[in-house]
Formats: sequence, structure tokens, C-alpha cells
Amino acid sequence: MSKTASSGTKKRQLVLGAFLTRYGHHPGAWRQPETQLGVGPDFASWLHLARTAERGKFDTVFLADFVGMGGDDLSSYEKGAGFHGFEPLSLISALAAATTHVGLVATVNTNFSHPYTLARTLASIDHLSGGRVGWNVVSSLSPGSIATFGVHDPLDHAARYDRASEFIDVAKKLWDSWDDDAFDHPDKSSGRFLSPDQGHPVHHHGKYFDVDAVLDLPRPVQGYPVFVQAGNSDTGRDFSARHAEMIYAAAQFVEDAKDYYDDVKGRLARWGRSPEQLKITPGLSFSIGRTEEEAHEKFERLQGAVNFSGPVELMGVDLTGYPLDGPLPTDIPVPENGKGRWTQVVRLAEREKLTIRQLVLRYNVVRGHRVVIGTPAQVADQIEDWFLKGVVDGFNLISPLNPAFLEEFVDLVVPELQRREIFRTAYEGKTLRDRLNLPRPVNQHARLAVNEREAVQA
Repeated sequence: MSKTASSGTKKRQLVLGAFLTRYGHHPGAWRQPETQLGVGPDFASWLHLARTAERGKFDTVFLADFVGMGGDDLSSYEKGAGFHGFEPLSLISALAAATTHVGLVATVNTNFSHPYTLARTLASIDHLSGGRVGWNVVSSLSPGSIATFGVHDPLDHAARYDRASEFIDVAKKLWDSWDDDAFDHPDKSSGRFLSPDQGHPVHHHGKYFDVDAVLDLPRPVQGYPVFVQAGNSDTGRDFSARHAEMIYAAAQFVEDAKDYYDDVKGRLARWGRSPEQLKITPGLSFSIGRTEEEAHEKFERLQGAVNFSGPVELMGVDLTGYPLDGPLPTDIPVPENGKGRWTQVVRLAEREKLTIRQLVLRYNVVRGHRVVIGTPAQVADQIEDWFLKGVVDGFNLISPLNPAFLEEFVDLVVPELQRREIFRTAYEGKTLRDRLNLPRPVNQHARLAVNEREAVQA
């Protein structure tokens, strides 16, 4: 099925990431006989998953974060819905020292962080990892997080994105508060460690943040971490077009993938960006077997372990009071968090006339992402099809059962993709930006200096 690259041109390469969870993304994963339980967060398990992704030459491993899941209702924990993991920045710091090539993407919510604290932390980890850090920017505000952090005046959907945009702008200023080589030429003879004129203190006084500071360590190896986003609403798409360099999207059907891809890439020009500066990578769930029947049996075994007792949620919306085998009600208000995903749920329910139970098994267990099931060649066929159609730049794999399913993908599907010459056989370059073919951002003060010199020469 592969298309041959024309002579003298470099063939477009698939981007692959692994969204890591301890037991796997499927809610039935922890109940499987082979799943090892009862050993706490267990760093060794996470390291094995990251090294498996690196063995498969993946671009990234991706770590989610859901701050403030607690409160008085612990029913989600009873069903094993928690990710049973470490705080993401702590975990990627440990993984940075134990891996060599794979990119490390951590989720950080802009509602509960400060630009200086996060800029300092991400710069530190970018240096520790040799330039492999990505930041998944989220601005969701769940009831649990509102209670956890004592938020008395929560921002609405649009305002949260507005605040997140200013947050990123401040972080960039802080990363640019020293020239790239400011710390590279200490002079012992003169006693001058660096030149103060290479520092650029930040004086930002905006709508949400007041910052007068200079970052207390050198500029990140990559300039800025790679910016990742998952916006699906119209506001989220605008935000991604302005800031994101990789998007973790959701699409079950090729038409939805094409609409999203064309729409978001089409918004880049207004921000002076080209389509190559943004990689769109929808989530992809999978089940692999020696035969197609075996692959389906493996996935159905997980489906059979879904627990429907107690509260029932669909993309964060409580549906406990409605009949499981009845239709999705039409009068449910659109949730503030995940507006775009909820629209997909409603459209899928209407399109296929699914009951709430069927929606949970079809949509919730994979959070709205596509599922490919079959032999290694059949799974590779489906990945290649969307990639060559130009509706994705790659996929963020959401392995249903870890570590087994991720290991099978690396051992069986990756060689198929490599044989078709759409995925790397070896890492190239040093940083995550190198792997993704993204430019290293120029320090804004260097740009200003160049502009000033050009103006004088003119």
C-alpha cells in the first residue's frame, strides 16, 4: 500500500507517541488475570513502558494529569478509574535520567500553576533530558479541582483559554530572559561569570499575571518545550492554532479526522505559521492477534470486565439516573469541560442510535478515540491508510492493556510500518524538536537585536 517517495525528496514520516497509564487505558485492564496489582505507583512499571516505547523508536511518551479528583465521592477510585501514577513532572524527571531518546510530555494545568514556577521546572527537566521535554497545556476546571484548590470564582470556558494563552506568553518571556550563550563563557581571570547585558528581566503586567523576574537558569536546550494541546471545541482549535506544535485529537471516523485536520491546519496562517509546524496525532486504541478473530476476542475480554454497577459517567457527565439500555437524553446541558468531545458523543449516539450502555462500551472505554483490531498487517494497513490520506500526521497510542498490548505493537506493528518506509528505523537528531522536524524558537531578544541592526543598516 505504501507510496514511494519521489527521487531526491525525504518521505513523510509517521509520528508515534504512547499515552502511558499504569495498567492500560481500558477500564477492564486492571481486572485481567495477568495484571500485577498491589505494589503502589511502582516506578519500575512506568520505566518499562517508557523503555518499550523507546525500543519502538517512538517520538514521545505522554503523561496525563487529573488534579483534584477527590472530594467525598470516591466511587471512581472504587472502579479503578484513577491513573494510579506519579505527578507527571516528577515522573518525567526520573524517566529523563533512565531513557536516552524518547520525548517526555507532561500535562500541567494552567489554572493551578504559576508561569515562573513551571518555566523554571520545565527548563530544568529539558536540560536534564538533553532537550526532550514537551508540555501538554490544559486549562480544564472540574468540580473536584475547584473544591481542591478553593476556587471561589471559576473562569468560564473561553476565559480559561484566555488565561492559558497569557500563561504561555509569560513562560516564553521567562525562557528568553537570558541569551542562549549567556552562561557559556565564564572568565576566571577577570572574575566575571557572565555579562549582565545578556540578561533580559521580564516585566509583565497583564490581565491575569504580574511578573517581574528573570529565570535563574539557562534557556532550555530546545528554546521552549514542545507545546502539546488537546483542544476540540472551536475555542480550543483557535488556541491550538496559535500555540500548539502537537495536538492529541480524537476521531473515530476518517471524515471527522479530515474535518479536524483541515480546519485546524487552516487556522495556522492567521498566526504566521505553516502546516508543518503542527503535528496532529489523534488517539488510537488497538488490539492485535495472530488472526482477526483472536484480536477481537482479546478486546472483547476487556469489554466484558467493564463494571456498570454504581455511578455511570460518560465523558465526565453523570448519567446514573438514566436507564443503561435507553437512549442518551437530549436535554443534558453541554459540559464546560470537553465541549468538543461531548459533541462527538451526541453525534455518535444519533448516528448509530446507541444506548447509554453501548456508548460507554463504544466511546467511554477509549475516550472517543479510534479502535483498530486485527493482525499486525491489518493494524498497519489502517494506520497507513489515514496517514497517506493526509488526515493525520501520526497517532498517540492508548494501549488498552499494559504492558502486553504496547509490547505487541512495538514487536509486531512497528516492523510493518518500518517495512513500508513510513516510520523511522533509528532516531535522528538530539532533541524532541529534531525528531518532530520542528524549528527551535529564536530568542525574542535576539530577534529584536537583528531587527535593530537591519534598521540601522537600512
